Amino acid sequence: MAVGPPFGGVRRLKQVDVFGDDAGFGNPVAVVLDAHDLSDGQLAAFARWTNLSETTFVLPPTDPAAHYRLRIFTPGGELPFAGHPTLGSAHAWLTARPGHRAATAIGPLVQECGIGLVTVRIDDDPAGPHTPGRYAFAAPPLTRSGAPDGPTLERVRTAFDLQAADVVAAQWVSNGPPWLGLLLRDAQSVLAADPDLSVLGPDDFVGLIGPWHTGGPAGVDYEVRAFVPGMGVPEDPVTGSLNAGLAVWLRSAGIAPASYLAAQGTVLGRTGRVAVTDDGTEIWVGGRCVTVIDGSVML
Repeated sequence: MAVGPPFGGVRRLKQVDVFGDDAGFGNPVAVVLDAHDLSDGQLAAFARWTNLSETTFVLPPTDPAAHYRLRIFTPGGELPFAGHPTLGSAHAWLTARPGHRAATAIGPLVQECGIGLVTVRIDDDPAGPHTPGRYAFAAPPLTRSGAPDGPTLERVRTAFDLQAADVVAAQWVSNGPPWLGLLLRDAQSVLAADPDLSVLGPDDFVGLIGPWHTGGPAGVDYEVRAFVPGMGVPEDPVTGSLNAGLAVWLRSAGIAPASYLAAQGTVLGRTGRVAVTDDGTEIWVGGRCVTVIDGSVML
């Protein structure tokens, strides 16, 4: 596919830090706000250039129920859905609107993306684009669930040097991205995992979660890690789609409480915090968003 001219015009760009407990310690997403006339090749090329785990492009919606349409790219390709780009793009879209303080009066935002419509709740009204706001998305339903087959689980266990006793349970928790979630016996086992990513296949999306029984960070209930080497993301700092899939699984199995806090990115020097709340109707996955870069890009 032809990439097209790399530099075409000036477009609004925001880079938003998502899920961090402070600016610069979560997961960044680059958000191009005027992407309606860019080709697929240009979108993919710019995502490779930013080299972030995700870069998003905001377009007019095709569904009248949506406020905007979002396309989400990793350096290795396009995703139908991703969590931290959903929240970061909602923050960027909202704070780019004139009079954005009043814009929260429109109620929840509705994002159109590859899996359909995703609702984003605004938990507070940021005073400005560089002020942290709290956002949460409704966890999408799983498109694949159930236990993996034996060879798949054995290959993933081998990749992470895990013994059978280390893995309490394993389930497919796909919600667009084809996540395979492994519940380990404790958070320390999650942090100690030292993967050989060469063992994983190009289509493997693997997430680890383990509970903090003692000695964890203040208020944190679980530790999470995510690996997608086939999409150019060896380890993702903080991952909303994985946390959403894990939450749907663990809540339906009666393993996790209705409200909990997960940490992610610890081994990468990040302090990601993902808040999960099951209100009985929806499972909400949320965290802080703050604009770190606000400017323009030639694209």
